[in-house]
Amino acid sequence: MTFLRRLLTTLLFIATPSLAAAQPVEELAAPAGAGAMTPFLSATRDGVLLSWLEPVAATDRVALRFSRFASGRWSAPRTIVERNDFFVNWADFPSVIADANGVLFAHWPQKSGKSVYAYDVRMSTSRDSGATWSAPFLLNRDGKKNEHGFVTVAPLPGGGVAATWLDGRNMPEGKEEGDMSIRYATVDARGTIRSDVALDTRTCECCTTGMAMAKSGPVVVYRDRSADEIRDIAVVRKAGNGWTKPRLVHADGWKIAGCPVNGPQADAIANRVVVAWFTAAQEQGRAFVAFSDDGGSAFAASVRIDDGKPVGRVDVVMVDSDAALVTWLEQTTAGAEIRARRVQRNGKTAPSVKIADSGTARAAGFPRMARFDGDVYFAWTEQSATTKRIHVARGRF
Repeated sequence: MTFLRRLLTTLLFIATPSLAAAQPVEELAAPAGAGAMTPFLSATRDGVLLSWLEPVAATDRVALRFSRFASGRWSAPRTIVERNDFFVNWADFPSVIADANGVLFAHWPQKSGKSVYAYDVRMSTSRDSGATWSAPFLLNRDGKKNEHGFVTVAPLPGGGVAATWLDGRNMPEGKEEGDMSIRYATVDARGTIRSDVALDTRTCECCTTGMAMAKSGPVVVYRDRSADEIRDIAVVRKAGNGWTKPRLVHADGWKIAGCPVNGPQADAIANRVVVAWFTAAQEQGRAFVAFSDDGGSAFAASVRIDDGKPVGRVDVVMVDSDAALVTWLEQTTAGAEIRARRVQRNGKTAPSVKIADSGTARAAGFPRMARFDGDVYFAWTEQSATTKRIHVARGRF
């Protein structure tokens, strides 16, 4: 009996992965060209949209392009806008999404002045599946030559989109000091902006924002900034005719003098909301998720999901009403890996799985996910010695 028990224990140890399990995804040939970066994925009624920035050969211009994956193939890439004054940044990137009526909404950061971080958020819409686009218009309308970016856009139930973004209108022009704020507005197919409001007037300066559209209304998550430089993840939500006051998803206690460029992400099915984030409180990197059953009003205890050496740069999608899939960068001896883990609402976690090799440098960017028709799609940037390349893969979790 003792021998059998030892043998069984040994077999269980061998069969149980201590880190990433075997790769469960298939890679899809990406439609982006050489040098492409900042991929973003979003699901539509009939497929998945991939957008990216790509240098235009033999020019100083960059193009914002997109393609749709449907019925097992990518559509021919289309250019939304081509310019030489994009604010091209590894952490602040464009997106393309479809609203409930199939109208496409694109956003991108565009320079507004000579200082490094003087840029605005421009948007455009398309009612013909991206064949033509409206004249670009400003999301932020304060006229200040300061930072405006880190946008999250989400479709509204009846059409149009909600947008949340970091807004530096209260900072001195041309200087990275003072108080960054986070704002919210709605945008319709004609580019009309309504409900423009400040949600928090002191936030972290350059972390990605997140937003989930719960049944009860929008839930916005972001990295807050207290008077004594505690930069934990906060949430605000639309309640009735107004917005709730900011409150923490979890009190990590990360005190850091500058922005870590590592924000949260969120998703929802009905009123079940999930938030994923990274923290390095007490000088220890960790990645967490937390669930809410009431549209973001209250969150259950946080669940740690990393494998011991996370770099962060998280994303999260609900795969069904009781579980979410979270991705993050995990540091390895060879650099880093994009890993994913399924997390149940009750806190149970599946073994992590490796999605792809990556790196910890800025060029690796922020891997992104979207869920469509039971599959989860992944997109990320590979940096080689000579160029960048976008990869796309999919799997079922």
